Formats: sequence, C-alpha cells, structure tokens
Amino acid sequence: MTSDLSDAVRRVLPSARADLERLIRIPSVSADPAAAPHVWASAGEVAALLRQAGLPEVDVLTAGDSRPAVLGRRAGPPGAPTVLLYAHHDVQPPGDPAGWDGDPFEPSERDGRLYGRGAADDKAGVAVHLAALRAHGDRLPVGVAVLVEGEEEIGSPALADFLGAYRDRLAADVVVFADGGNWSADVPALTTTLRGGVNLVVEVRTLRHGVHSGMYGGPVPDALTALCRMLATLHDEHGDVAVPGLTRGRADPLDLTEEQFRAEAGLLDGVRLTGTGGLTDRLWAGPAADVIGIDAPSVAAASNTLVPAARAKVSLRVAPGDDAAAARDALAAHLRAHAPWGAQVTVQPGAVAAPFAARAGGRAYNCARSALNEAWGTPAVDAGAGGTIPFVTAYAGLFPDAEILITGVADPGSRAHGTNESLHLATFERACLAEALLLRNLDVSNASLPPTD
Repeated sequence: MTSDLSDAVRRVLPSARADLERLIRIPSVSADPAAAPHVWASAGEVAALLRQAGLPEVDVLTAGDSRPAVLGRRAGPPGAPTVLLYAHHDVQPPGDPAGWDGDPFEPSERDGRLYGRGAADDKAGVAVHLAALRAHGDRLPVGVAVLVEGEEEIGSPALADFLGAYRDRLAADVVVFADGGNWSADVPALTTTLRGGVNLVVEVRTLRHGVHSGMYGGPVPDALTALCRMLATLHDEHGDVAVPGLTRGRADPLDLTEEQFRAEAGLLDGVRLTGTGGLTDRLWAGPAADVIGIDAPSVAAASNTLVPAARAKVSLRVAPGDDAAAARDALAAHLRAHAPWGAQVTVQPGAVAAPFAARAGGRAYNCARSALNEAWGTPAVDAGAGGTIPFVTAYAGLFPDAEILITGVADPGSRAHGTNESLHLATFERACLAEALLLRNLDVSNASLPPTD
C-alpha cells in the first residue's frame, strides 16, 4: 500500500507543482487594498483546483469584512474521522524589488529551489493538500474539509466572524495546519508550540507644530528623539525584553548552533545576537519586541525643523503560557511610563493572537510521526516556532477536542516574508507524500498504529 501511495504521489507531483506556480503568479497581497482583485482571483483559482481534486462542495466565502477564503468538504466512509486541511492563499508584500533575483510573482527554479512570493508561505501548503487529495483519488479513507484562508498575513482580523458564521462546516476530529516549517531540508518537524503576537501603535507629541531647530533646539524636545529614547527602553543592556510581567520559559535546544542560526538568519559579520539563555529559549519560549515601522519625516524630505509628532508600530511576540491581551497592556503601560521629558503619549492597541501549545500525545500525532518518518526516512523532531498562526489558537478554543497538527513545507532556507523566498523542491515532494500517508494512517480501520504514545 505504501509503494502504491508513493507511486501515486509521484504521478500527481507535476500537476501540484504546476498549480503552485499558477498561484504564485497571482499577487494576492492581503495587506494592500489595491490588490483586492488579486486576492479574489487567488481564492477563485484555489476553489477551482479543489473541485478538480475531487471535492464536491467548494465555496468562496467571506464573513464581516474578511478577505475571501475557500472552504470545501468531502464526506468520508461511514465512521471515518474528518480531517480539516488548512493553508492560506494570501501573501506578504514582495518588499524591495531590488532584493529579488527575479520577478517575485514569476516562479523560477534554481539549484533545486522554486523561487517566488508564496512559494513556501503558504501557497505550497495549498499544493501539498492538492497532491494528497489527488494521490488518494476516489479512495480517500477519511472525511476531509479544506480551508484556505485569505488574510492570515494580516493577522486574520475577521477570524471571529468567520468561525462564528461557518462553525458547523469547520468541525473536524483532526486539523492539519500546513503553515509551519521543518527543522532542516532533510529533517521534518512537527510544530508543537507557537508564540502569540500582539502589536500597537504609539504616538509621541511634544509640540503643537514644527519649529526652527536653530531658534528652539536645545531646550525644546522634538518628538522623534523622544520616541527613540522611549523605544530604546524595550530592551535591557543584554537585549532581553525589559517589559515587566512577561512570561519566559524553556525549550528543547535540539542541535541548533549559533553558527547555523547566524547563517540562516543572514546576520552580518560582527553583529552580535541579542538576549540571554539558549537560542531555542529565545526563539520559541520567550518574548520578542520589535519596532516594525516608524512614521516621521524621511531623510530626503527632512528640514531643519523640530518634529512635533512621531509614531511607531511595535510588535510583541508572546511566549506560550502567557496571556496575549495582558502582555499588550503591559507593553502599553511600559511605553507610557518611559516617555521622556513629559512628552504626550497615545497608544492605539492592535490585534491580539494567543500563543499555543499542542497536546502531542494523541493518535493523530502518532500517525503524523509515522507518516513523516516514512516519507523522509528520518524521525521528525518536535519543535517550537516563534511565529503566530491566529487560526490555530482560535480553532483550538472553539473545538477543544480536535487534535491539532502543525506541519510545513518550509525549511530554514525558505526566507518566508523575505526577498527571494523559495521552496526546496525535494522537501515539497516529501511533504506531499507525508500528508498522503497521514490521511491513510488516520483511517480508523488502520490498526497498525497504537492510539497514543
């Protein structure tokens, strides 16, 4: 049976890759209002592909102000579990075109990798689901629902509305979130923890209007300098987050070395890592605060004027076990308390996504580990992730009995969200086979696997 399924995956792999390339060519940037037609086009293409893959019920759906999502279902044999396969079809903006070696929305293959925005995050997840469904064809051993979200890259702001509107169609016994990563191109991973994510916009004002820097500079503080001093208090001298009250835990160090991590991150020579403790502790089990945008006069447009107001967007990653809303409140309180020179501070709270810790001892996890081991030829590791998938925690709260698996196609070289994002094609093939094997393993009539670890 395994050899038959492996052969089937190899047969459908070219069509799955062609589908992925077709999706990459659609610039479905959910953060860009001008790209809304492309987001709709991407949803329509995904829906057509799911119908071609054998799902009889497929709809493009919205709820509230959401971007379009695609939801399909196919009933399984009597008594079979239902598996929800998740991915997202929206992508990050491409960033500076000069940083790409080619057109970010024209897929190209180089040295065994497929380059393009969304090639790994997360249109590859869509393609993996398509390959697994096609490999099983009419003999799918489980019931399947497929959800391909259209706004994950902007934090799923309409998530509550969507879950409320389509709860009955999203119910499943097992969920496979194909939006994680692997330990390396040769070692698969199951992601068992996610950090939460919160953000806010802080504005500092010191003047009613701009004034001449020569006539008033010295005794009069400018807002941009005040903002910089306030933001500098987010970290201590070691680079650890200095906001009081945040959770910080421990994580399995696995075999991550500083040399390997520096290379994967693209850290420049001479730049030191920040923070204390083990690398995986800092990446997966501790908070991270980053200034991800500043509104102030540009260098090109700057004049000799004291800046009356400036603002910044601050992103805070929240460790598993912490309360995301409380962490956001702590961040806001810290910034207000550290405003220098009596500067006026306004905080606009942003989205909140809770952290996640999986129950990793159930039958679905056992099935997944077996499938990954078989497909990759090496055991999977349990790993954390520093990122956030809002749908995971929201779904877990709504369906607490569902087993949640976070798998992925990316590897450390994928550069998700960065320029020259890419997919390791050998990893893609293994991921397609692993998901097909997982669906086989989840068949309740398959008694070869014990129910729990």
